Amino acid sequence: MGKSKQIGNHNSDKKKNISKKWKTKRRTKDLDQIHSDMKPETAARLLRQEVDYDVTGCAQHYCLHCARYFVDMRSLKEHFRTKLHKKRLKQLREEPYTQAEAERAAGMGSYIPPKTVEVQTQPIEEDMD
Repeated sequence: MGKSKQIGNHNSDKKKNISKKWKTKRRTKDLDQIHSDMKPETAARLLRQEVDYDVTGCAQHYCLHCARYFVDMRSLKEHFRTKLHKKRLKQLREEPYTQAEAERAAGMGSYIPPKTVEVQTQPIEEDMD
């Protein structure tokens, strides 16, 4: 009998970290990055982007809280009713972790509990259809 042909990750060094590759492929923005995007001047810029044919939906239908682009307004409205979007809104209610909070946790100050931030789904402009 001859040597059997190996299939899968064993015969190539290029495929060694395939799980790491797939984890980073679907990586989204962190919560503190989304909090900085929710500031009014940044939010206005993100919600009114120029047409970009390389992005899904030509970058016209963007969920600010989930940092996702959608094909059309209908799919964006359906996304607002999903469990994933509501879960993200709940996560964004807590104030982002700061350096000052890290120093207080390390013993360089008194503990102050994190504040809650009021987060609502972004307004939808109907003329974008």
